[in-house]
Order: sequence, then structure tokens, then C-alpha cells
Amino acid sequence: MRLELKSGAVRLGPNQTLKVVDGAGSTVIALEGSVWITEENQPRDIVLQPGGRYRLRHVGVAIVNALGGDAAVSFS
Repeated sequence: MRLELKSGAVRLGPNQTLKVVDGAGSTVIALEGSVWITEENQPRDIVLQPGGRYRLRHVGVAIVNALGGDAAVSFS
């Protein structure tokens, strides 16, 4: 299955992962729950709490993962 989302919100179940390809410049916003973000070839990972935001900085793959429980993220 392939989903394309330019902007909008995605709900993730506990420990569910979302793969973002070439999302550089997009902003990830944690709407509910905590999320972990890692970008390809980057040594630093990001954890967002509800209301937190992070701008993806690198071309390639980024992984957004719900930490522990349900989470919801939006992209802009």
C-alpha cells in the first residue's frame, strides 16, 4: 500500500511507524501522544510531546513512531 499526504493529520497506534520519504521542509506536529522522529543518516533523534513541532531537515527517509500509546501527528 502507498499513501501520499502533502498535508493533514495521521493517527498512529501504539508503536506504529510512519515512513516519510523526501519530506525535507515539512513540519511534523504532535497533536496527541508522544512521537519519536529519526532522519536518515542523522545522529540525533527527536522526541515530541503533544503540541511539539519539528521541521524535517534532510532529504531521504524519516521515521515517525508513536511512543508507547496512541499518537496523532499533522504535517504542514
